[in-house]
Amino acid sequence: MNRSRNDRPRFWLFPFFAAAAALALGAIVKWLWNAILPPLLGVSLISFWQAVGLLVLCRILFGNFGRGSMGGNARWRGENKMPGGPPWREKWTNLTDEERAKLKEEWRKRCQR
Repeated sequence: MNRSRNDRPRFWLFPFFAAAAALALGAIVKWLWNAILPPLLGVSLISFWQAVGLLVLCRILFGNFGRGSMGGNARWRGENKMPGGPPWREKWTNLTDEERAKLKEEWRKRCQR
């Protein structure tokens, strides 16, 4: 089975598309940062290369962009669920109204410290 030249995948184009996407994302981050954050928070404007650096930093800190559903975490996709849900859910549904009110009040006290 011979393929003609036009039927072959063009894998060599991928680096060009990846670079173009990175440059476009850098421009979008720069535009959004400079349009929103300086008036809102009083931060300084950033350059294009700072925006690209910010994208790289986010990738390092938070993981891959768009790989899989919700960052590729099986827990968030609904795989590997516990049979009855989280353990606290059953306890919470079995509480009486008085017990719920007491628990909520205790958490309010703890959070105000």
